[in-house]
Amino acid sequence: MLEFENFDYATAQTGDIMVSAFQEKLDDTDDNHALWGYCLRIENNSDQRIRLLQKDFCFTNDKGIRQYDLSFGFNGELPDLEPGEVFEFEDTAFIEGKAAVLYGSCIAATDDGSEFKIKLPLIQLSSLNKNSAITDNQVH
Repeated sequence: MLEFENFDYATAQTGDIMVSAFQEKLDDTDDNHALWGYCLRIENNSDQRIRLLQKDFCFTNDKGIRQYDLSFGFNGELPDLEPGEVFEFEDTAFIEGKAAVLYGSCIAATDDGSEFKIKLPLIQLSSLNKNSAITDNQVH
């Protein structure tokens, strides 16, 4: 389990689902590569059970190079969240560049089989000052 000492976090809400995201730089391999850890906390504040099916994440570095993580499940799990329950997911990303952003969505389904996207908050993966951080224009 990763231990996050950086208490800066971002949040996004999709309907009654709240996602909080935390990040921390874990290691510099050289001047232009870094290993980042991130944790997502997904809260089901709705009145129905949901199942988290897949993630559709994108990492965009400060040079505009994108890495995608489109995968089924969350570390081999398809978590069911009853109303009021929380799921936490931790992972790492090896990023080329001095800064990057993580954004995207999770795909979830209700008991009746209806699928919907849960938007992630934009997470800055940067140890640079905020004036050097990636802007929204570089993401899209």
